[in-house]
Amino acid sequence: MAYVDGFIVPVPLERLPDYTRMARKAGRIWREHGALAFFESVADDVKPGKWTSFPQSVKLKPGETVMFSYIVFRNRAHRDKVNARVMQDPRLGDMMQPQCMPFDAKRMIYGGFKGLVDL
Repeated sequence: MAYVDGFIVPVPLERLPDYTRMARKAGRIWREHGALAFFESVADDVKPGKWTSFPQSVKLKPGETVMFSYIVFRNRAHRDKVNARVMQDPRLGDMMQPQCMPFDAKRMIYGGFKGLVDL
C-alpha cells in the first residue's frame, strides 16, 4: 500500500507565483528520483473552524492562503530512498534555504503517512 508525505503550508498571496514555480521544479525533481506522484493544491473551500481547521493549523495571517500538498511513494522504504536522493540533488540547493522559501517554513506542518484504505 502507498506511503504519503503530506504538507500544509501558509503562503502569502503575493508569493503564490513564486511558490508555484518552486513546486513545479521540486515536483519534477521528486518524480525524477522515483516519487509516484506529486500534488500541490491551493485552498478553495477552507474556512476557519470553531475548534480547529487548516487555517488555524498554520496560524494563517491576512493576505495568505493554505497549500495542501502530498507526495506518493510505494512504501516508507521507497520514500526514504527517494527523499535521500532528492536532498542530495544540487538543483534544490537555493530552494532549501529558509530565506529563499516563498512561505514561512516555521508554520509548515508535515509528516509521513502509511496507507490505510486504497480503493
